[in-house]
Amino acid sequence: MYKILKKEYLTQTVIRITVSAPLAARRAEPGQFVILRVCDDGERIPLTISDYDREKGTVSVIFSACGATTMKLAAKNEGDLISDFAGPLGKPTDTDGVKKVAVVAGGVGCAIAYPVAKKFKNLGCTVHTVIGFRTKDLVILCDEFKGVSDVFKLMSDDGTAGERGFVTAALENLILGGEKYDKIITIGPLPMMKFVCAIAQKYNIPSVASMNPIMIDGTGMCGGCRLTVGGKMCFACVDGPEFDGSLIDFDEAIARLSIYKDFENKKREETCNLLGGIKNG
Repeated sequence: MYKILKKEYLTQTVIRITVSAPLAARRAEPGQFVILRVCDDGERIPLTISDYDREKGTVSVIFSACGATTMKLAAKNEGDLISDFAGPLGKPTDTDGVKKVAVVAGGVGCAIAYPVAKKFKNLGCTVHTVIGFRTKDLVILCDEFKGVSDVFKLMSDDGTAGERGFVTAALENLILGGEKYDKIITIGPLPMMKFVCAIAQKYNIPSVASMNPIMIDGTGMCGGCRLTVGGKMCFACVDGPEFDGSLIDFDEAIARLSIYKDFENKKREETCNLLGGIKNG
């Protein structure tokens, strides 16, 4: 069992929890994830590591309470226990040879992007970050990104936070303004990542996308997280979760992600009724 040491509401439905997990904290790196179960008979869900403290033996994850299991996790409080917290899993972010990087993230994907940007900054790289949200009420980790960025751009669809527009437009404007990047890393909704990688290809810049498909066991045995990358089948849990953005079949990944939408909606409604809704922090 793993104890929740701290719980914070970053927005009304986006929550950060810090868990006592010394073994995971000892080896955790940016880009990796954990598989957790809220209770013994619960489903396994992957959550990317948003931060870790090796000395304190803690790992933090950020999630949106939008599905049945994340709603159950959101109902937990400081001092409560969760059944399983396995990790770190997946391959860490590759930082070799990068002196200047653009990190482009959207929505809750910013929780994954922050430790990546922080890692590059700690290695002495020049870091430009572009983060986007639908509206100001959904903005998270703004100050944290500013602290590790040489250039920081905040975008919102409706213009209520930062500049109005999409992260893709902000990224392209930086490139057209003369910025030259060794790599572009993107994390967020699949359609957003698809178009970020398309811009990278347009300007012959290497790109990496962090993929988070349906995942069950996290060891490559179930095949649920399979993706087509460069015409070959890969598993996000063991071959990724980061892949060459120019080789990912995004259309296939988007189609596969919608397979269980009706089932997920039903389970979310059942869980919401059972818990009486998610409490505000």
